[in-house]
Amino acid sequence: MLIRRIDAEVPLPAYAHPGDAGADLRTTEACELAPGERAVLPTGVSIALPEGYAAFVHPRSGLAARCGVALVNAPGTVDAGYRGEIKVIVVNLDPRESVRFERFDRIAQLVVQQVERVRFQEVAELPGSVRAAGGFGSTGGHAAVGDVAGGNRYGSGVSDREGQ
Repeated sequence: MLIRRIDAEVPLPAYAHPGDAGADLRTTEACELAPGERAVLPTGVSIALPEGYAAFVHPRSGLAARCGVALVNAPGTVDAGYRGEIKVIVVNLDPRESVRFERFDRIAQLVVQQVERVRFQEVAELPGSVRAAGGFGSTGGHAAVGDVAGGNRYGSGVSDREGQ
């Protein structure tokens, strides 16, 4: 894959261990986030993906577990035609502590995957399936949802607005 350093000193994305799916992305700017704050951090690199591929910017689990750092639009999508700098939107979800990023800290992972391009065909009805329209925890399995299989507590956003 072709890669260009926008910041000449930034380390190239790299896999930490054999078999890793994600290559570490680093920030080129120091930044401090108070609880609840977010920032767009530059990585100092841009890429040229082959047609039929996309790159996905995923959060780092260690930052999430230890510092409460998440990515606002995870995973962020880098399309094959995009040639600009990869940037990462981070948010500090810790309710009490600030988090500080230093220049060249690892902030996210880049996963490159082959992607299918489909043709959309509109139909009046979709074919049936075992799952049907079940979603949003419809299979249960978690105490917070009362382990109610086959239903959920989420209403349709459309029905909430009907009649307004």
